[in-house]
Amino acid sequence: MEKYLIILISFLLMQPLKAQDLAHRLDSLLGTSYQLERSQCGLMVYDLTADSVVYTYNHRQTMRPASTMKLLTAITAIDVLGGSYLLRTSLYYKGDISNRTLTGDLYLVGGMDPRFNNDDLTAFIESLRRLGVDTIRGNIVADRSFKDEDPFGEGWCWDDDNPVLSPLLLNRKDQLVERFVARLREDGAVVDANIMAGNLPSGSRHVCTRSHAIEQVLNRMLKDSDNLYAECLFYQIAAGTGNHPAKATHARNAIRKLIQRAGLYPGDYKIADGSGLSLYNYVSAELLVRLLRYAWRNSNVIENLLPALPIAGQDGTLENRMKGKSTAGNVRAKTGTLTGISSLAGYCTAANGHVLCFSIINQGILQHSEGRSFQDRVCIALCEE
Repeated sequence: MEKYLIILISFLLMQPLKAQDLAHRLDSLLGTSYQLERSQCGLMVYDLTADSVVYTYNHRQTMRPASTMKLLTAITAIDVLGGSYLLRTSLYYKGDISNRTLTGDLYLVGGMDPRFNNDDLTAFIESLRRLGVDTIRGNIVADRSFKDEDPFGEGWCWDDDNPVLSPLLLNRKDQLVERFVARLREDGAVVDANIMAGNLPSGSRHVCTRSHAIEQVLNRMLKDSDNLYAECLFYQIAAGTGNHPAKATHARNAIRKLIQRAGLYPGDYKIADGSGLSLYNYVSAELLVRLLRYAWRNSNVIENLLPALPIAGQDGTLENRMKGKSTAGNVRAKTGTLTGISSLAGYCTAANGHVLCFSIINQGILQHSEGRSFQDRVCIALCEE
């Protein structure tokens, strides 16, 4: 018994020393980083296993997050919508079908699904064929009422290659209506109809709905840092709170509510968009860590979030980073890159088996490689013996 007591006491005494070692490593990194003489850094590490703060440095300073903003969007979306949520685009008609002719209107109802592709369009065409329709006399109505008419996000740079935020997407472009009509004609249908905007009226008959799971959207949004996918999910949050048309303000309010539930004051931060493209976003390392902690404590959220995060040395935007033994396959984190900004936030397992979450924001850097190198060294410090 005395032997085991000695071992237990020794183990307990070793734990703080390891934390002190980690703090010393991070202090050394910050103290020897030349880039910090001319840029800013916010850093926070939290031990999820021990439920305690491990390290902080400027963790409450608000900075632009770049694409780590997608973590706020993803966590809120899973929390509000659930892991089984579907993004839908539908086809309806109103009128009479006789002698293979639809005398009436076709309605394309957009749900802002970035994964709607040529296969989905083909399904629309084939569903009309199964109804026996080869002639359309009336209107082709584009129902874009899912969201407001703003084509871009607040604070986006005019000279960036920004995605157009349309509810009626085909292969990532606002071209579904035009391609639908073209495909009908290519398939031999007679289309004697005007293309117009409008809303789906009551009494319309359903023809076809194509849907994609939130899991598919999260995977590309986080692993590949896809901005369009993030913005589509941002507006799904808005719609999921019962708003029609969905607006950015509705999604922001939902994110602010989550920030409050995570224990912080929403007024301390600026939420502009869902992707991190906006120059108006301002968050802190502490905020990102708080939401990562919130996700970890909620099984539905973490079960959907964790598989979608890039894995160091394996896939996504971390495929070619942190390939060393302690970090490869261990660090799962969202990257962020914007002019003057480099960031990284996510999870890893320390050498003692404790799960950590962390956030690193480098702001005011001229070379993104410097930010990435610093972040990689922080993660190595977290994961190594």
